[in-house]
Amino acid sequence: MKNDVIVMHGVREHNLKNIDLTIPKNKLVVVTGLSGSGKSSLAFDTLYTEGRRRYVESLSSYARQFLGQMDKADVDSIEGLTPAISIDQKTRSHNPRSTVGTVTEINDYLRLLWARVGKPICPHDGTLIESQSVDQIIKQILALAPKTRIQILAPIIRQKKGEHKEVFKRIQRLGYVRIIVDGVLHDINDELLLDKNKQHSISVVVDRLIIKEQIKSRLTDSVETALRLTDGYLNVDIVGDKLMKFSEYYACPSCGFTVGELEPRLFSFNAPFGACSECDGLGMKLAVDPDLVIPDPEKSLNQGAIVPWCNSKYYTDMLLQVAATFKIPMDRPFKKLTERQKRIILYGDDKVIKFHLTGDFGVNDVEQAFEGVLNNVDRRYHHPISKFMQDVMSKYMTELKCTKCQGRRLNEIALSVKINGYDLATVSDLAITDELAFFESIALSEHDMMIAKPILKEVKARLTFLIDVGLGYLTLSRSAGTLSGGESQRIRLATQIGSNLSGVMYILDEPSIGLHQRDNARLIKTMKKMRDLGNSLIVVEHDSETMQQADYLIDIGPGAGIYGGKVVAAGTPQEVMANPDSLTGQYLSGKKKIAIPDHRRILNHGVIKLIDVSENNLKHIDVQIPLGGLVLVTGVSGSGKSTLVNLVLKRAILQKLGLMTKKPGKYKKMLGWDQIEKVIDVDQSPIGRTPRSNPATYTGVFDDIRALFAQTNAAKMRGYTKARFSFNIKGGRCEACHGDGIIKIEMNFLPDVYVPCEICHGTRYNSETLEVKYHEKNIADVLKMTISEANEFFANIPKIKRKLQTIMDVGLGYIQLGQPATTLSGGEAQRMKLASELQKTSTGKNLYILDEPTTGLHVDDIKHLVLVLQRLVDEGNSVLIIEHNLDVIKCADWIIDLGPEGGAAGGEIVAQGTPEDVAKVEKSYTGQYLKPILNQNL
Repeated sequence: MKNDVIVMHGVREHNLKNIDLTIPKNKLVVVTGLSGSGKSSLAFDTLYTEGRRRYVESLSSYARQFLGQMDKADVDSIEGLTPAISIDQKTRSHNPRSTVGTVTEINDYLRLLWARVGKPICPHDGTLIESQSVDQIIKQILALAPKTRIQILAPIIRQKKGEHKEVFKRIQRLGYVRIIVDGVLHDINDELLLDKNKQHSISVVVDRLIIKEQIKSRLTDSVETALRLTDGYLNVDIVGDKLMKFSEYYACPSCGFTVGELEPRLFSFNAPFGACSECDGLGMKLAVDPDLVIPDPEKSLNQGAIVPWCNSKYYTDMLLQVAATFKIPMDRPFKKLTERQKRIILYGDDKVIKFHLTGDFGVNDVEQAFEGVLNNVDRRYHHPISKFMQDVMSKYMTELKCTKCQGRRLNEIALSVKINGYDLATVSDLAITDELAFFESIALSEHDMMIAKPILKEVKARLTFLIDVGLGYLTLSRSAGTLSGGESQRIRLATQIGSNLSGVMYILDEPSIGLHQRDNARLIKTMKKMRDLGNSLIVVEHDSETMQQADYLIDIGPGAGIYGGKVVAAGTPQEVMANPDSLTGQYLSGKKKIAIPDHRRILNHGVIKLIDVSENNLKHIDVQIPLGGLVLVTGVSGSGKSTLVNLVLKRAILQKLGLMTKKPGKYKKMLGWDQIEKVIDVDQSPIGRTPRSNPATYTGVFDDIRALFAQTNAAKMRGYTKARFSFNIKGGRCEACHGDGIIKIEMNFLPDVYVPCEICHGTRYNSETLEVKYHEKNIADVLKMTISEANEFFANIPKIKRKLQTIMDVGLGYIQLGQPATTLSGGEAQRMKLASELQKTSTGKNLYILDEPTTGLHVDDIKHLVLVLQRLVDEGNSVLIIEHNLDVIKCADWIIDLGPEGGAAGGEIVAQGTPEDVAKVEKSYTGQYLKPILNQNL
């Protein structure tokens, strides 16, 4: 067998129909096809599963016991397989301690760098803290000009309060004659009365010398004596000039700020040595948020400005008595109260008040200080009288920046160590492009550069890899949990490039997700670089540019679900484009395309206006979002799109509607929000967490189908209600498998096997229920139908047909009614949610928010999606989308383009208007790529 191909025979995983396929090795191979056609089944569930399993089976039995059992793919044979590494979107870390720096392991190198060449700087007075041996100290003193008069001082007390009488007695017992107290020379026999409430400094004059060659022996004795007296500190007073400070430790000679030994663990926020003691290295702390306690400062105290207290008579009485005591007006808007009055309400006061309070437990007279609303909520959350109370108070808690480390995660000692004036946290907060520039221009001494050179080489290489995959706008301090699927995948891609492996099969799942067209070329170049190292890249992708740049293109289809699972075309991109059977080829060649709308809607249904938005990198922008249209927010990766839509707009409207407790991002004012009654976030999360959930149950059509079966004569004769036809409750379901249809058989050292239930044979129902039929079909037969089959079957039942037709309209006619929700792809789940929305009677006041809805969608699926979105708008709703896909952007009524770059260089509105308006703006990258597409359709 040739060594340069992977040969597959009889692949039957999921919906794949016993396919045979030959894939070239050491090439960039793109697998494409409709959503649900079987791409992932081929790439991940067959190639990756087998590649991983075979590699693991080659290990010793001792090693295998730690790796668990590996499922075998449903395939007759695969030859020429190499070890496989999967880089997908599902392996994001949700650990709050994971950052871009830890995931890429760049932090490990930076910790080593700061430990080896960092210089501790006293945070109090900016003094360089150096550790010096006795020989080094003497060498520096002898380097002074000859005949220089010096005094060797032992700084016994450094800025400490007290009279220090015992210190003076000890100095006298040791036989020293002269001391310097607060900068003034005294005889030890002088009567010194120090103010015990003030800080004082006391130094013993150990010796007085004139610099010359013969004093080295005497100087050494004096220096050692002074260091012994002070446990490692020494001052040298150059008479009539400056004071030189020395220390045997990393400790400030002035204030005693001690650093200790510099080692890598000191710079880890995941280790107790380096983590901030207040937030344990998380940078954030759960605390009461004043903005959640008083969400509307326009309200007065009488109007219920303090939300946690507004429905409690006990706390209303308390508030009235506090207001009377401190003369706080109850009918004035909270924002117009004085700062002192606000502080008393929020944080309390020490003054003892006689309270007369009426609560659930009767009348209560107490004398106590007022604790303040924020302290009250915090106490009731951390020390609740019930779980219910804690849940209520949790609505007013949020993750706020740690007040001690200001969100920098490290403690004061770690932050005091600097390179070129920057501590590790500050450098980690730089955008990766700026960080690379910092390390390129770093200035170190010759000695330090010799140490740092190999570390800097690794750091710069890894930062460059991240920039190459279009992530230059990220920061190393960015939490891994906030990354999109595409971003986390490209980070892992950059990490793999750094490993320089060859002979590996990498399987990638849509790495272009979340990437602007501008950065696509970089990503493709990166993948080709991995290929040139001698690796095979199998990429599941829908991006046309990536497909055209592939060495080999495999189109799976021709349809999706049961209509897919075949290899429609395989070969070079040119060969696939020439194949008339390939839907992908037709779109690539331009024979098929998504049409630009004949006209743009005139948007005169009002706007939502956000004023002075400044969350994350948004630069105090004012944004107007037109209602009643298809509005897109575009821009390069990291420009602030998700911040604007998800963190600010969505949360702000939901908070105004009383449906969101999470604090919105920073903005000054929002106008026009009252035109919205409901915000619907249509994402790609599963429509159900268990196999019991399916399209029929999610869309509600199953209730109607069960009701229909309950109306049949057979059901009425037996007294069956529609509950009898549910597989979730006792009565009609098979009790042997509890309505699952399958039974799990544990195989000990082999993977668990799932077999159809022997009693119901996978139908989920008992035999009596299955005897009830409608048009010769029982309830189990109906669940096995595809949506399109069911649509024909129930053609005469308007209520059922209407719901099934909406699912057909979103292009999901191939899915089975009873297909487990967990087997649907992200794109399929999203369109199922849209179908569910289309069934509802529209009020015209809904705002639909979609974040990159084209993820995982073939261009033909996108065509269906755009039609559905346009239909939602035609019903009077507003649709707001974050998107990079130009096929969707060109169909917009209005575009808000952010940029011009990502990260700190973004956060501004570059262009806004119709697609034609944006295409005219030269500094808009979106406009540059949009212009040729619009011109094609002229």
